[in-house]
Formats: sequence, C-alpha cells, structure tokens
Amino acid sequence: MSDIIRVLLVDDEDGFIAALSKRLDRRGMSVSTASGGEEAMALLETESYDVMVLDVKMPRMDGMQVLSMVKSRHPALEVILLTGHADMNCALEALSAGAFDFLIKPVGIELLACRIMAAAKGKSLRGGCAVGDGGVDG
Repeated sequence: MSDIIRVLLVDDEDGFIAALSKRLDRRGMSVSTASGGEEAMALLETESYDVMVLDVKMPRMDGMQVLSMVKSRHPALEVILLTGHADMNCALEALSAGAFDFLIKPVGIELLACRIMAAAKGKSLRGGCAVGDGGVDG
C-alpha cells in the first residue's frame, strides 16, 4: 500500500486549482483536478482517491450536490469543502451530510495540507493542525 495521499481537487477557478495543485504536489501528494462536479463524478468512476477537496460555489452542480452524490456512491471518500463565502448554516449542513471539514478561502496551505493528511488517516475533525504561512487565494 502506498503512503502517497491521492487528492482530487474540484474547483471552477483555474488559477486557484493550478496553484493549489502545485503546492500539494510539492508536499508529496498525488493530485488530480476537476473543474466541476460532473467531471469529478466521472473521475471517481475510474480512479481512486483518499480525499476530495471541493469548492462549494460552482456553476451547474454546486459542492453540496457533489458531496451528496459522493457520500451515496463513495462513502469512504473523505471530503473537505472550501468556500470563499463564510456561511455557518452551509458549514453545519456540510458536516451533517458527511463532510470531513469545511474551510474558508483563502486557506493557509499548511492548514489545508494538515487537514488532508488527517482526513486520509481517518483522524477526527478535532485533530491538531498548526496554522502556518502560505495562504492560497481563490
């Protein structure tokens, strides 16, 4: 079994996803990207991932719809939701629907990498992560 964490990034902002992909790759993660929910669901039919990092606000299929589909079809896949629009109700709904975590953009890369590693290892949401430098704008 490989120790490399396989991450699927799903976001409709090309610049954000390219920067985030590069930064996670430098941390030894295997990263695939999708520009929307439909593409992400298609990738999940042919590839296996440990963690999905999913934007909430996307055209056609939003992150909450994708989360619902992922949890019904691939319940073991951990999902971390990202949003540029802080909304406590959305966060609570996402966590109730099975999301591992809900983070606000711009998120520090060290915090995101820590949460991805915790999700891949199945640690609890309360697992300790130090907040570091290196935000990723989006």
